[in-house]
Amino acid sequence: MRADELRDKTGQRFKVGIVGLQPGRSWAARAHIPALRALSGTFEIVGVANTSKTSAEKAAAETGLPRAFADVAELIAAPQVDIVAVTVKVPPHLGIVKAAIGAGKHVYCEWPLGNGLAEAEEMAALARAKGVLGVVGTQARVAPEIEYLRHLIADGFVGEVLSTTLVAHGGGWGGLIPDKKVYAYLLDRANGATLLTIPVGHTLAALRDVLGEVAEVSAVLSTRRTSARVADTGETLPVSAPDQVLVSGTLASGAPLSIHYRGGAARDGDGLLWEINGTEGDIRVSGPSGHAQMVQLSLKGARGEEKVFRPLEVPASYRAGWPEDVEPGNVARVYARMALDLRDGTRTAPSFEDAVALHRVIAAIEKAAESGSCVTPSVIQ
Repeated sequence: MRADELRDKTGQRFKVGIVGLQPGRSWAARAHIPALRALSGTFEIVGVANTSKTSAEKAAAETGLPRAFADVAELIAAPQVDIVAVTVKVPPHLGIVKAAIGAGKHVYCEWPLGNGLAEAEEMAALARAKGVLGVVGTQARVAPEIEYLRHLIADGFVGEVLSTTLVAHGGGWGGLIPDKKVYAYLLDRANGATLLTIPVGHTLAALRDVLGEVAEVSAVLSTRRTSARVADTGETLPVSAPDQVLVSGTLASGAPLSIHYRGGAARDGDGLLWEINGTEGDIRVSGPSGHAQMVQLSLKGARGEEKVFRPLEVPASYRAGWPEDVEPGNVARVYARMALDLRDGTRTAPSFEDAVALHRVIAAIEKAAESGSCVTPSVIQ
C-alpha cells in the first residue's frame, strides 16, 4: 500500500498515550515518536506514562510531549486517550493491555504480544469481547522489501515455491550485553523475550505473509552460552534463553522450510540470508541482522537461464511519503494501517488475532524442541 492510500483523509486525529519512554534509547523514542510525528495529520501524542511520574516528566520534557501521567492507570483512564501504545518489556504486557481494553481503549502493543500463547489468547479474546482494536507491532510484515517480495512471489517470479531457507544472526544472546538495566531480562527464558520470540518471531511473521502458513515443525533450541558478560558493570550473569534456534518443517503448500538463528552479531555485518527456491527462479533476501523488523533489507533474484543474481529494486512508490529511517518507517506503516482500520472497519494492520497465530507457531517450535517430535501448530492449545 502507498502512503496516500493509508493516510486518513477525514481530518480525524487519533490520540495516543505511550507507555514506556526513555529518551535516547528506548524503542518508543527511536521508532514510535518519530513515526507518529510523521503521521501528525492522523495521530496526536497526548503524553507518556513510565514507572514513576518523575521518569515520565523527564521523558516528556526531553521529547517535547505535552503531558506526563502519574502512572499507567492515569494514562489509561484519561478521556482524551484513544489508543494506548504499550512499548515496555514483555512481562507487563498482559496487565497493561487488559487494563486498557477494560477501559475501552484501542491498543498498539509491541511484539511479543504476551509471555507465551496463553497470554496472547487472553488478550485477543478480551479485545474481541470489548469490541476494541488490538494491533501488534510485527512491523517487518510491512517493510517495503517484504511487501514487494510478497508481490513478486504472488506474481510468479520464482514459479511454484519448492523450498525456503533462512539463516540469520539474532544480534543479542551472544555472550555480551552492553547495559544491564536494558538487556539483562533477555537472558532469562522465563521473561518471554528471547532469540526465538523476538528476531525469529518478527521474521517468521514476514515469512508467513509471503509464503503462507507453517503446517508442521521439528526443532532444536540450545543454550550454548550459559553466561553473559555485562559491559557496563563487568559482572557475569547466567543465561537460560537459547542462543541457537533450528527449525525444520513444511509450509501448508508442502514446501520444506529450514530456519537457523544464531545468537550474537554477524562477523562481517551480513547477518541475514533468506532464500526462496522455485521452479522458475530464486530470490535472496539479505540484511545486516536477523532482526528483519529493524534493518535495511535488500532483494536479489534470478530466473530462467540467468546464472547471476541481480538486484530487485523496490519501486519508489513503496517508500514515498514514509520516514526514510527503517525503524520509524516500518512502525509508521503499522500505525497508518491502524488508523485505516479504525476509520473504515478494515483489517489491514497486524492484529491480536495475527499475534495469536504467530505465538501458536512459536509454541509449536518450543514443544517440538522439548519432545523431539514433529508438531502441528494448528493443534497447539
